[in-house]
Amino acid sequence: MNRFFKWFLGCLILIALSLFLYSFFVDGSLMAPRKSPIDTVSFSKNDLQLDIVYNRPSKRGREVFGGLVPYKQVWRTGANEATTFKINKPLKINNDSLPAGKYTLWTIPNDSTWQVMFNSKQYPWGVDTEMKPMREPEFDVITMTVPVQATGITVEQFTIGFDNALDHLSLTMAWDETKIAVPIETFD
Repeated sequence: MNRFFKWFLGCLILIALSLFLYSFFVDGSLMAPRKSPIDTVSFSKNDLQLDIVYNRPSKRGREVFGGLVPYKQVWRTGANEATTFKINKPLKINNDSLPAGKYTLWTIPNDSTWQVMFNSKQYPWGVDTEMKPMREPEFDVITMTVPVQATGITVEQFTIGFDNALDHLSLTMAWDETKIAVPIETFD
């Protein structure tokens, strides 16, 4: 091996070792799992395919709604990246048509109702540098209000899912002792 190659390899090893040690001892994020892990929820029936990608924050003893997630303010509906909702065919939501495509999902929680918005713009993150939601209302395709349901139990980690009980499909969101359900219909 020539001298330059050995020097270059030594520098790369030193840089890699320095980054590893800094991350391990100072930042602690190299080996630490995300506090709000990413999750994917899918629903398929016949030729309908629904996919949601979101991050799942935990309660960890905190007051969630009205505290961590303020009432009457736009929430990114999860943590970290903006929550996405992808559909392969048009849906009927609140008597409005949601065309096939990919949307970001935003909410405005309140104590008795939530506003739910399907936004056509894709955002790189859920909030800006000032921790304000990145949602631009002019890209909202559907906005609807749904009632809050008490769960009777504490849901530790924010959970999005689909409920197809009695062939009535709903997009559900639950966290702490709160749950909402957004009715979804297909055009048959």
